[in-house]
Amino acid sequence: SLSAAYPNPFNPSTTISYTLAHQANINLSVYNISGQLIQTLVNGERDAGNYSMVWDASLQPSGMYFLRLQTTDELHHQKLMLIK
Repeated sequence: SLSAAYPNPFNPSTTISYTLAHQANINLSVYNISGQLIQTLVNGERDAGNYSMVWDASLQPSGMYFLRLQTTDELHHQKLMLIK
């Protein structure tokens, strides 16, 4: 599952948390409003458990971004708002 990013809206960084019920190959990426890949935060195998990380968007322009968490079984999306 993908928890709500905090803070959101944010400037310039936000904390992203997710939980895996079982070991899985995951891809956690950020896309801009045009659907272009901005950054891949995690790509690979992870054990079951709780994870938390900080996305520093200080080099990105203000605007809406989409966080995408894809596992073998599930796909989650979340809107992020960067306000500078």
